[in-house]
Amino acid sequence: MPTRLSSYFLRTLREDPSDAEVASHVLLVRAGYIRRQAPGIFAWLPLGLRVKAKIEAIVRDEMAAAGAFEVHFPALLPKEPYEITGRYDEYGPGMFRLNDRKDAGLVLAPTHEEVFTLLVKDLYNSYKDLPLTIFQIQDKYRDEARPRAGLLRGREFTMKDAYSFDYTDAGLDASYQAQRDAYERIFTRLGLEYVIVKADAGAMGGSKSEEFLHPTPVGEDTFVRSAGGYAANVEAFTTLAPDAKPLEGLPAAEVHDTPDTPTIQSLVDAANADHPRADGSAWTAADTLKNVVLTLVHLDGTRELVVIGLPGDREVDLKRAEVAFAPAEVEAANEADFAKHPGLVKGYIGPWSTGGAVLGDGSSTGIRYLVDPRVVDGTQWITGANVPGEHVFGLVAGRDFVADGTIEAAEVLAGDPAPDGSGPVELARGMEIGHVFQLGRKYAEALGLKVLDENGKLVTVTMGSYGIGVTRILAIIAELNNDDKGLIWPPTVAPFDVHVIATGKDPAIYEAAERVVLDLEAKGLDVLFDDRPKVSPGVKFGDAELIGVPTIVIVGRGVADGVVELWDRRSGERTQVALDAVAASFR
Repeated sequence: MPTRLSSYFLRTLREDPSDAEVASHVLLVRAGYIRRQAPGIFAWLPLGLRVKAKIEAIVRDEMAAAGAFEVHFPALLPKEPYEITGRYDEYGPGMFRLNDRKDAGLVLAPTHEEVFTLLVKDLYNSYKDLPLTIFQIQDKYRDEARPRAGLLRGREFTMKDAYSFDYTDAGLDASYQAQRDAYERIFTRLGLEYVIVKADAGAMGGSKSEEFLHPTPVGEDTFVRSAGGYAANVEAFTTLAPDAKPLEGLPAAEVHDTPDTPTIQSLVDAANADHPRADGSAWTAADTLKNVVLTLVHLDGTRELVVIGLPGDREVDLKRAEVAFAPAEVEAANEADFAKHPGLVKGYIGPWSTGGAVLGDGSSTGIRYLVDPRVVDGTQWITGANVPGEHVFGLVAGRDFVADGTIEAAEVLAGDPAPDGSGPVELARGMEIGHVFQLGRKYAEALGLKVLDENGKLVTVTMGSYGIGVTRILAIIAELNNDDKGLIWPPTVAPFDVHVIATGKDPAIYEAAERVVLDLEAKGLDVLFDDRPKVSPGVKFGDAELIGVPTIVIVGRGVADGVVELWDRRSGERTQVALDAVAASFR
């Protein structure tokens, strides 16, 4: 039976939704694919479900080809497995938590590693059962602080998550590669450009971690890549530190008056004007040691101050800092934090003063002092003297101060050297569409998943985790495939293969359109039939452009001459085809 617009559950909108930020959000709502229920939460309507099902079918096909078996877990789960692995606390406010009527703790699962592990533990006990890969396509829930961009960053989203189980590291490598290869096939079939980048594992844990990023200006992830093939998410980028320099023979540090220089630029200007270099070259921001005070909010609610020293031509990247200090939250220190530490003189903070070290090296302040990897022994700096209006010049790392450690928290800049020596990096924006992890034995160890090996010895299983954001991919495809009139779906995921429009009032037109629809369906094509009798051709054409089925057949006045019009939305080309040859024109 044809799908008729006259009775289909669909209403298109002429105005853009007021809360929409990106094209995919605007068009998916206006074309009747989704409807907003709350920030980051959407209802799926018939058209949206059809596209979603097409994407899921491709994912299922490639998962089966990779040897994975489908299961399905509930989204509502007991909290205990997450407590055992520590992730109940690690997820912090990002996890939805609730209690049932008996006061038992439950969660809306942000991801399912724990229960997958317990399922295999319940059913398997021998190495002969492995390797095993199982997956599901299920909704996930994360209490995003700032849900945005429609389906691109929501609080409820559909994800394919797969988990591999092996008893040897070599087995894990093979399972990981099989999933990685499957992801490449999936994204190729979906027509999505992707870059595979080294990534941070975050709350997932484990060792090897790679993201599949789709390069897009609306992406919320920044990644770097070099001409030599290096690629990494900025959170996983590692700084190529310079070699340490000899400490001997360096002049003593000197404190100079530098009034009204609370910023790096004002300090550089004053240094060049009042304290020029002996060799005549100019001071730059890179010669200064900026000291940024952050507050770590730990899972138990306690606040800890930490100071990060980095070259003055860089800023702290809070996302990189959050990775370094996870699971604590990171924020800029506030006035109350500074009030508790009067030794921190805002605008003039440094790791040294005439009274001795104030930061680092077991400082009595109790404030940790961490430095950027570029701050190596023997490097000389201009930095705060911990006195209003004073800076110290020629402060030598490793001689005049010793930090409590190093930290990767500085922003990555275009031109920075790739850590593998493959040349300078460039920065780009991307959206995560897939992520593969080698979890190792973290979850199996915590939850007691062991099997007997060839020698009858119990060994801990090693695992991999592999996720694809199904609804995010749908939004990205919509973001890539549209014009000023509406969506233009690729044939692989379009809700219908053909959109047939009957225009005019002559009953003969509708009779001819019915025959065209039946011929197309007999050929195995999925047809959307706009048979609305009292709707103008202009409205029908507008809806067709908005909905985005890539091929449109217009049955109108040409019926009298035995022809219809074939409209290719991707190219915009319109051609006339004989009425009885419409179905034959489709492959």
